[in-house]
Amino acid sequence: MDACRKPCGSTKKSDTHRREFETSDDVFITPKPTRLIQRILQIATDKDSLILDSFAGSGTTGHAVLKQNAADGGTRRFILVEMDEKIAANVTAERVKRVSQGYSNAKGESVAGLSPDGGGFQFCTLSAEPLFTAQGQIRDDVRYAQLAEFVWFAETGTARPHPGPLPEGEGEKLSPLLGVHEGRGIYLLYNGILKDKSVGGGNVLTGPVFDVLPTFGGPKTIYAAACRLGAPRLQREQIMFKQTPYALAV
Repeated sequence: MDACRKPCGSTKKSDTHRREFETSDDVFITPKPTRLIQRILQIATDKDSLILDSFAGSGTTGHAVLKQNAADGGTRRFILVEMDEKIAANVTAERVKRVSQGYSNAKGESVAGLSPDGGGFQFCTLSAEPLFTAQGQIRDDVRYAQLAEFVWFAETGTARPHPGPLPEGEGEKLSPLLGVHEGRGIYLLYNGILKDKSVGGGNVLTGPVFDVLPTFGGPKTIYAAACRLGAPRLQREQIMFKQTPYALAV
């Protein structure tokens, strides 16, 4: 009981602490003390719990989870949700990154990271509209790049890496080969990515379509509307076929 009555910080101290992580002028009136949230985690969670904060704000919950994991060797994970895009990128995510990897505090002192390898932290942005209809079908107006992001995350559990800045006036150069993850090439045939004028727009995996895909010598996962390749060739080419949209968890 005495431990529960120990001071767990104050809003004023929390605000001062928070400013060490910010890259913007956004102001939070009542930031929660990290020690308070950490104490709640000690009481209410197990070492392997998943914590959801739907109003992430300055990222105190993520910070507290990392601190508690460091304190008791836990493997807690967290999901933080912040509706304000500016705050999400410049405050919430920035704080989690710095706390994970290390930073310099207001006094110029070096503070060691709580999870130097990043701890698997990812910053993701939700699309403005759902990609699927209520019946689980891909909406007609979904662009290739949007579905590619979804497929990559569904397949790898990670945000899809993006190339560096493109020359002014140039859009992203799209390819049916989304990338390689852990030695497996991931492909998506959708929305006429191959500029195919035939029926199905090249969205069906056939022999001729496969022959013009970007080459990858290892195992492949190919998402397409249908597959016309026989089992022997699928095995020979190391292809795992997945049908859209049914292979995608909606």
